[in-house]
Amino acid sequence: MNLRMELFVKNIDKSMEFYGSVLGFSLPKDVNKNYIPVRKDDVVLGLGEMKNLPESHPLKAVDGQQIGLGVEIVLEVENVKNVYNRVVEKSIQSRLN
Repeated sequence: MNLRMELFVKNIDKSMEFYGSVLGFSLPKDVNKNYIPVRKDDVVLGLGEMKNLPESHPLKAVDGQQIGLGVEIVLEVENVKNVYNRVVEKSIQSRLN
């Protein structure tokens, strides 16, 4: 059995940058911006833009609605300080660009 989580995001490009460049997930070679599976080891996250969900989808957020309520995603890593420092470094770099 495998587990894949799907995350509905506001901006697919920024999400790809975060999961790829900051957290080190592999991005597929052929990118279909409607749905992008990113992978790191045994973790697969499917990224899709919230705006592309049909209105009837139960996770479709409407204006002002808090999204992600009741969900927590935990990625266990070997060295949390290294990951934290990489996130901080990438955050600073993105502000300079």
